[in-house]
Amino acid sequence: MTRAILRKAAILMIALVLIVQSAGPARSARFEDLRISNMGQDLVVYLKVRGAFNGDMKEAVMSGVKTTFFFLITLKKVRNFLPDKTIANITLTHSLKYHSLRNEYVVSRSWEDDQPVVVKTFDEARRRMSEIDNIDLIPLNVLGKGERYQLRAKAEMGKVTLPFYLHYVLFFVSLWDFETDWYTIDFTY
Repeated sequence: MTRAILRKAAILMIALVLIVQSAGPARSARFEDLRISNMGQDLVVYLKVRGAFNGDMKEAVMSGVKTTFFFLITLKKVRNFLPDKTIANITLTHSLKYHSLRNEYVVSRSWEDDQPVVVKTFDEARRRMSEIDNIDLIPLNVLGKGERYQLRAKAEMGKVTLPFYLHYVLFFVSLWDFETDWYTIDFTY
């Protein structure tokens, strides 16, 4: 009798997982702004991601779950009869942790030498997590005049890791995962 009950419970749990995952939110995270500029001696990148924080993710952050975003940026030299040549390939990491006792958000960004910045509002933390401003991608002397290039960028959220026993209770944690499509800019230097 207990074996039959366990079997029914397992089938019910699997069905519930499939229903919840299929009813998950659409991936609405997207780049709102991606720009390149030649500042001084370097090619500089600016970008903003919108729609990365949904209600579930904000709730997770407020409960103390550390959130990590990865930004993948690739610069390729476009060649006509040969495969494109990768010139730069970087990954930037942003992390957010909420401390409820101090009512503050700690944001660390790898391109700022992981020096944590403490902010008091969720909106400011979200802004800092979703923007990259003035990243030196590559020295301009590496680029050839009149050559064609392609800059590609993508953002994704790191997998949420919880203590072992919570994975059984919070099986819907994967709903917080997101990634944007690749965003591409073609340009001639």
